[in-house]
Formats: sequence, C-alpha cells, structure tokens
Amino acid sequence: MTKLEGMTNNKRVNNRSLAFFSFGLRASFGIRHSCFVISSALVLTLMAKPTQAQSPNITGKWNVEVSFGAGGQHSLRFDAQGGGKGTFMLTDPIAKAWGVDKPSEAKWTRGEGDSVTVSGPMEFPIGNVGRDAGTLVFKGKFERPDLITGEVEFSSLVGERPSKHGTFKATRAGG
Repeated sequence: MTKLEGMTNNKRVNNRSLAFFSFGLRASFGIRHSCFVISSALVLTLMAKPTQAQSPNITGKWNVEVSFGAGGQHSLRFDAQGGGKGTFMLTDPIAKAWGVDKPSEAKWTRGEGDSVTVSGPMEFPIGNVGRDAGTLVFKGKFERPDLITGEVEFSSLVGERPSKHGTFKATRAGG
C-alpha cells in the first residue's frame, strides 16, 4: 500500500467517523429538545387553572324576575348564604304597602354541572286585599357567573288552587 492509498483510506475512516459523530450530536440534540418541549408543555398544563372544574359561586344577593305562564310577574331578592341557606324577599312595589316585604327562609342546593335549585315559602299579593301563600321553587342553571335562568313553580297552600309555572332570570346584585 502506498502512502497515498493509506491517506485516502484514513480519510474515509475519518469521514465515516465524522458522519456518525455528527449524526449522534444531531440525534442527541433532537431528543433533548423534544424532552424540553414535552416537559415544558406538561408544566404549563399543570400550572393552568382548571376552568371547567370550577363552578360559579351562588352565595350573594340576587335580583330575581319571575314571569308566570298564566300571567303575573314578580320581582324578589334572593340572598344566598353558605351551607345551602338563604332568604327570599318580595320587592314588588305593592309588597311594601301590604306588609309582605319581610324576608322568609329559603334553601338552595347545587346539582350536576351548573344547575341550582332554590326553594322556600313566599306570599304574593292578590289584588288590593288578598295574599296567596305557598312554596316557590326555582330550578335553573348558571348561564354566566352573574346570571341564572330556568323554570319556576309556585304551589299555593290556600285551597285547591293549581300550581303556577313560569320562567325566571336571576342576576347578581351589585355591591
């Protein structure tokens, strides 16, 4: 073997070694880069606040507008307290004149997802002199953290009156 042949064979070996070394560096960088990207994504995912798991908070004061299907609209205030307790207070303009502007006890429960049920005794004025006492039940769902909409039922305690059905919209009171 001549000196020239030996140098050519050496260059081939060196070129092959260099190629394998270069490939190894690229593969190593690719693996490290991928691990960094994956671990960074995992950390960001774990740090993100879970928005779907948090349900809106019902506690606080709510202005409720009730519309019964057979006619009749009423306004009331629902004050939701902790532990499923609360109060109703009729805020219709005539309520103050007839002395039904005192709060009554109410109860609330959370259902699946964003659903909520609120119930309690209520007295609605009838005409100029009468009152219709009964139980008011709201079954609704949070549309937003400050808005609940759904169906309402009023079951009268007086005589054989049929239940009244309708819809309601409750908006969180400011302040």
